[in-house]
Amino acid sequence: MTKDDSNTTRRTYLKSTAVAGAAGMAGLSGCLGGSDGSGDGGDGGDGGGNKVEVQHWWTGGDGGAAIKALFEGFEKKHDVKVKPNPVSGGAGQNLQSVIKKRVLNNNPPSTWQAWPGKNLQPYVEADKLKDIGDSIWSNNDMKKAYLKGPKEAAKPGGKFVSVPLNIHRLNNLFYNVEVVEKAGVDPKSIKKPSDLVDAMKQVENKTNAVGMAHQTKSGWSTLQLWAMILLGEHGEQAYTAFTEGKVKENQQAVKDSLSTVKEYKKHFNSDAGSLDWQQANKKLINGKAAFIHQGDWAAGMYRSQKNFEFEKQWDMAPFPGTKGMYALVMDSFPFPKNNPTTDATKKFLQYVGSVDAQERFNPKKGSIPPRTDVPKDKFGPFLSRQMDEFKDSKSQPPSITHGLATKPGTLTKLKDAATTFNSDWNVDKAYNNFAKAFKSD
Repeated sequence: MTKDDSNTTRRTYLKSTAVAGAAGMAGLSGCLGGSDGSGDGGDGGDGGGNKVEVQHWWTGGDGGAAIKALFEGFEKKHDVKVKPNPVSGGAGQNLQSVIKKRVLNNNPPSTWQAWPGKNLQPYVEADKLKDIGDSIWSNNDMKKAYLKGPKEAAKPGGKFVSVPLNIHRLNNLFYNVEVVEKAGVDPKSIKKPSDLVDAMKQVENKTNAVGMAHQTKSGWSTLQLWAMILLGEHGEQAYTAFTEGKVKENQQAVKDSLSTVKEYKKHFNSDAGSLDWQQANKKLINGKAAFIHQGDWAAGMYRSQKNFEFEKQWDMAPFPGTKGMYALVMDSFPFPKNNPTTDATKKFLQYVGSVDAQERFNPKKGSIPPRTDVPKDKFGPFLSRQMDEFKDSKSQPPSITHGLATKPGTLTKLKDAATTFNSDWNVDKAYNNFAKAFKSD
């Protein structure tokens, strides 16, 4: 994941990968099928290579430190070396373009960093991923330790094809404690997304802060905000129906949620159109905004600030209406067919699904493990609380904005629709664009 900063580049990537949807991947399947002579599309390679090639986009910062810790842990436990092959830039879209080309050329890496769920659906439909239910998921008590949401995301076609490594939570409402206390607002008491409007008005009446920090320079943050409003105001059934393309059947819920975003817009920072999400997040840190909605990667900025402590200067509540839910953004590692190093890849994915791997990786990444049995000692107070809430969550809805609940072609169009909405705030037009987004898939 997931720090999705470059909307223009991401749109370019997603448009290129839209051909990996139904029609494009059908052609892809025809191109690759059976070329190595094996009956199942092939695992290829010598099977016993002692280096596993891992492609990823974590090339610096918290991600770079986390993936280094993962690789070191794996090499300590196995007589197998990791051959890292990072592809930087564009919050992952550059890597995905490389992966698509490698699959087209019948030369996949051993594994790669990928959003699970519907993001992998084109590869499943083209029969390019191996069923790892027995070889991987039957080890390390994985089926017992993973909750339903992550397990479902790992098998987008009904069979396990990938191993989730980390979870970032999406249904967060972060807030500046001093600002909301001065305004007399209790974020934890806000029942529904529509009720947040009154809270933001109260903040602006009693303080010099704006109600909500937000960026509208690119569409993804607004799409993400709209999706959480849909989830919190109209429930998981409406949210899931939307991800299934039942837009017209949920017309009122979709439009109402768009209208609520438009109401929120009155309380955004006036320079929202010229900022990225990190710059918007600084406004909460500096006390210039009461709230921000973001994935919990936003907390990494808070933890790096001096004299800005969790529960004293900043805190988080589940986005209004989503208490008991843990909306998922995840990274995973799939097992491609025609694999160049089947044995080494099997060992690596088994390790990714282990307690040791997830305990090494996630504290450094600022995410939590998808396993519910990882000790909390190394995670700090905020992530420890997130781990508790994840373990106790009744449901784990997958992200629309980050590919778990949407195919690549649909996601391209949804983000384009949100970008247009950022410029004209036309609810009917945005609704129509949302409905059109599912037609090609």
